[in-house]
Amino acid sequence: MRVIIVGLGNQGKKRQTVAGRDVVATVDPATPGADYVSVLDVPLDSFDAALVCTPDAAKAETLEYLLSRGKHSLVEKPLLGSGRGTLERLAELARQRGVACYTAYNHRFEPNIVRLKEALDSGALGRVYWTRLFYGNGTAANVKGTWRDQGLGVLADLGSHLLDLVLFLLGPSVAPFQVWGLYRHENHAYDHVAFGSSGDVAIEAEASLLSWKNTFAIDVIGETGSAHVNGLMKWGTSTLTVRKRVFPSGVPLEQVTASNGPDPTWEAEYQHFKTLCVSGGNTIEKDVWIASALEAIAASAAEPANGRKRRVV
Repeated sequence: MRVIIVGLGNQGKKRQTVAGRDVVATVDPATPGADYVSVLDVPLDSFDAALVCTPDAAKAETLEYLLSRGKHSLVEKPLLGSGRGTLERLAELARQRGVACYTAYNHRFEPNIVRLKEALDSGALGRVYWTRLFYGNGTAANVKGTWRDQGLGVLADLGSHLLDLVLFLLGPSVAPFQVWGLYRHENHAYDHVAFGSSGDVAIEAEASLLSWKNTFAIDVIGETGSAHVNGLMKWGTSTLTVRKRVFPSGVPLEQVTASNGPDPTWEAEYQHFKTLCVSGGNTIEKDVWIASALEAIAASAAEPANGRKRRVV
């Protein structure tokens, strides 16, 4: 498959490395050495697919151009568009042209998150009571003043990853989300957020650019046991701890799986995208769900909660 990289920032360069010999051209208006300044300049007969790694504002327009011309497209998360109609139009274009449109959420391919999904699907934890997720790094100063320091900030950036993992692990039937806290401690856009859902499965989620040591954790508590992911392989060792409840109480039986080595998620996700290119599948329904959840979270910041405004600073 012949691919082009559209956008040569950090993500674009990672995609270029993973795609390797599949890459036939690169596009970037500001990066020296890119083959083209605009995707419009790339001959359409020279490539089959594009890896779109542009700032958020350019994604929908770029995808519309590519999909309408029958080009498979992988786009970096989040894909929010300017409303549900934009995303539905992209989905229809992909269907009409029989091409793949895939939004990248590489943490779904993290080995211990895959194992957690398998444990949940097998019923090993029984009925799930509550889930807690945390994703933090210390990049506030790196982000400040860039295109990432706009709009919803960390809520769209890392928060979208957490929403995607909720969808992956628990499905779309969770209750609506509400914000508990949105903060601008150091940046123009939000650099710390806490939100959740209080349906049949209670969900607590928190994302931060102010965690001075990279931290990732998922805790799932169920009727017959619990499961706990700590760390991502891009940062070092990741562990999955599965505990089997002892009745009526006591020290649980525990199994720990550790994964380390090079981060495998980017290659696994690229291979998944290539498979979708054969089937012509798209993931825009997922994008609609995530975009709707983000909109609900942001909107709830201005609504009264038990007579009080939610904390937005």
